[in-house]
Amino acid sequence: MSEEDSIQVWLKKHGIEDVEAFVPDMAGAARGKVLPAAKLGVGELKLPEGIFAQTVSGDYAVNKDNVEDRDMLLIPDEGTIRPVPWASDPSASIFLDCNHRDGSPVETSPRQVLRNVLRLYSAKGWNPVVAPEVEFYLINPHSDANEEVEPPEGRLGRTETSRQPYSIDTMNDFDPFINDVYAYCEAQEINIDTLSQEMGPAQFELNFLHGNAIDLADQVFLFKRTVRETAIAHEMHATFLARPMSEEAGSALHIHQSVVDNDGKNIFSNEDGTASDLFLSYIAGLQKYMPEALLIFAPYANSYRRFLSYWDSPVNLSWAIDNRTAGLRVPDSGPEARRVENRLAGSDVNPYLALAGTLACGYLGMQEGLKPTDPIEGSAYDLPFSLHRFLYESIDAFESSTAMRTTLGEPFVNLYTAVKKLECREFQEIVTPWEREVLMFNV
Repeated sequence: MSEEDSIQVWLKKHGIEDVEAFVPDMAGAARGKVLPAAKLGVGELKLPEGIFAQTVSGDYAVNKDNVEDRDMLLIPDEGTIRPVPWASDPSASIFLDCNHRDGSPVETSPRQVLRNVLRLYSAKGWNPVVAPEVEFYLINPHSDANEEVEPPEGRLGRTETSRQPYSIDTMNDFDPFINDVYAYCEAQEINIDTLSQEMGPAQFELNFLHGNAIDLADQVFLFKRTVRETAIAHEMHATFLARPMSEEAGSALHIHQSVVDNDGKNIFSNEDGTASDLFLSYIAGLQKYMPEALLIFAPYANSYRRFLSYWDSPVNLSWAIDNRTAGLRVPDSGPEARRVENRLAGSDVNPYLALAGTLACGYLGMQEGLKPTDPIEGSAYDLPFSLHRFLYESIDAFESSTAMRTTLGEPFVNLYTAVKKLECREFQEIVTPWEREVLMFNV
């Protein structure tokens, strides 16, 4: 049975009427088409390659490698078809792979960028294993962008105003929303593990079960859509902005990562259970190359506000055992589960690019046999701030990085840099309420 036939069998079996067929863009948003189920796999499905040159605000950067904005051929990824449980009519979603007319992949597609990094590992007989943790806020719906966002009312009609990390009672206040999230995730085979209340008011963290990087990136992408749709159904909004509230904690996307060989053995541990040289080199690669890749982990001007909050957000790339103040945390675990947690990325990232970036940095460390700094004791917040402080610093570092061009690809680095420059320029043109209130008549 062909792939197209098997997809149609699934659609008919589940009584699907409409299909959301999409491609994740640079911002991690869904770009694609909605079509009748019977049309999926029939004829050619196309989108302009320019969707990857689109900024988060809908403008377009110039893609010098494709000034004609040619069409891509979109190939449904059979293994990714899922129901859309919140849809009013029986609907499904499916990811699309992007190819040129000659059958070669479109190298600027974030999903393809991650695939390319995974091929580097595969050539060594290695298989990365990842487990993301995603934080988000629930907020009151509002239309005035000049007003601070506020947490929503819970089921008891009160608004949470204090910090209640890990509070069961606070989570129970949003039981109807949480129950629907769990149900929708189960229907889509999104393998979530635990949900907990975080530092901020109505801020939550969702942990995923570990697995293959492409599959987990797909799940994070779908999870974000699911949470937003569920929040709307409960007359709230959900935001994955890195720092949505002044004087409150930022939201992160932590990435637990390890590497196994083709026999399933964790290469981060020696036979005697001690940490391997490859493990230390992986950490060293994160320390050396993540500053060059920071644009992927902090893609917007707002992302840098999270670093300055000092609320469980890293300020440097020190590493430590079971220490959440460090940018690179090694959880206390047995040899078979030895891993490192990258705590740098905000929840505003594109999950495909965040995974590609962290795996690329670790790969380079192992390839080069790098040595990390000594693990720290105490608070990493007492050590110097060593990250880029502004978006333009990260753009310059990423654009000039030979390492990122080698691992992530020249076409992607060129286009991603152009998109971020345009977004940064747009942000800088906005005069903020603070400037009008404080500077207007005092300078």
